[in-house]
Amino acid sequence: MKLLLSKTKLLLICLLLPAEMLFAQQILTLDQALEIAQQNSPSIRTSLLSLERSQQLLKAQKAALKSQFTLSLNPVDYSKNRSFDDYTSTWYTNESYQSYGTFTVAQPVLVTDGTVSLVNRFGWQKSNSTASGVENESFTNNLYLSVSQPLFTYNKLKLELKTLELDLENSNLSYAMQKLNLEKLVTQYFYDVYTAQMSLKIAQDELANTEKTYEITKNKVEAGLSAMEELYQAELNFATSKSDVQNQRVALESAKDLFKQYIGMDIFEEITVMADVNATSVEVDMQQAIKYGLNSRMEIRQREIEVENSQFDLITTKALNEFEGEVNMSIGIIGDNKNLEDIYANPTQNPRVSVSFNVPLFDWGEKKARIKAQEAIIQTRELSLDEEKTQIVIDIRSVCRSLQNQQTQIDIAKQNEKNAQLTYEINQERYNNGDLTGMDLNLYQNQLSTKKMAYAQALINYKIELLNLKIQTLYDFERNEAIFPMEILQPESKN
Repeated sequence: MKLLLSKTKLLLICLLLPAEMLFAQQILTLDQALEIAQQNSPSIRTSLLSLERSQQLLKAQKAALKSQFTLSLNPVDYSKNRSFDDYTSTWYTNESYQSYGTFTVAQPVLVTDGTVSLVNRFGWQKSNSTASGVENESFTNNLYLSVSQPLFTYNKLKLELKTLELDLENSNLSYAMQKLNLEKLVTQYFYDVYTAQMSLKIAQDELANTEKTYEITKNKVEAGLSAMEELYQAELNFATSKSDVQNQRVALESAKDLFKQYIGMDIFEEITVMADVNATSVEVDMQQAIKYGLNSRMEIRQREIEVENSQFDLITTKALNEFEGEVNMSIGIIGDNKNLEDIYANPTQNPRVSVSFNVPLFDWGEKKARIKAQEAIIQTRELSLDEEKTQIVIDIRSVCRSLQNQQTQIDIAKQNEKNAQLTYEINQERYNNGDLTGMDLNLYQNQLSTKKMAYAQALINYKIELLNLKIQTLYDFERNEAIFPMEILQPESKN
């Protein structure tokens, strides 16, 4: 039934549009314009690229937490050095040939911010020295397990991962907000084109009435029933109406160009928009609208993310010139032999443990000052969060008041249009009977055109304010259903 009504409305709109606007033009509805904009709009594409950047950075960070396999090869390493031996007070020459490779498996530990590595270094070397007169040639293999663990400092791996997760969440929120903003601006541009079409249609109707009046006046003057001044005024009104039609055509084409540019259409493609501006009155509870807004608005979560990021920066700042340490441990075996198969015939264990500390002594108050500066930033972000909540309440209250006012304006504009139409018909009859001048009739014609546009604009303003309320509260009061950010990101999930 709804589909039948929609098709009937579109058919009626087509019948009301000038014939020249329907041929060789693409007819767009608001839904079609939104679909085109979501695919082609430069602003939404930029937001999508930012979202992709955040997704890929987080994906890369998670990949970096998995085991990393590396292989480094040094197939040729040759050196020949001349050195002096202090013990024997003699010069000697050392010549060395080496070929080796190192295979490493490194596993970051997210819980402790440490790293566990399994390393195997295999190589071949040949060396001789004139000091001993001995030449050595052998294969070597060094296999060991090592652990590196920072001490007394923050977990850098967890902090980096959490920062990127917040960045992705923020990008998702920005994309969802951009889609809502896109809907609002596309709707505004769409109705600008529709209003321009209405203005042209009204100007053409006015031209037709003025031309009819001109012909009647001309016949009366030729028959000697009216003064020549009436014909001069009728000609002036007729010329003014022609000029107004041309001006409205120019305004319409300019509005179309801006609309096509924003939604990403070919600027040279001819289009006509069709809209149903009939507005159904919607009851809105202001307190409930405010509650929806404070619970759902994505800007609040963005401000919370800013606070969290500034707290992370404080953790990093507190780590400046801090007391910290590091433990490095490794254990393994080394084997060497001139025969490859006997490389571990006589292995040697090689345990290693080292503990190091960084002990700051005096930094002239640098760390303390930087911490205070960062704490001031956190307080600023918290104030911004509170201000955002206050602004949301103010905006919602303003939209609710505007909706109530728009309902009143629609009723007034509708009655004014009806009165202007009746007034024009009465005075047109008076003019035909010779009881009214052409100048006076033109005033009534202008009044009718103005009231028709005012009524159409009042309906459009109400629909735009309803959309604005939906964006401000993330609640569709026309359908009585909430809107969630993930539904904005993935509308197909509703199906």
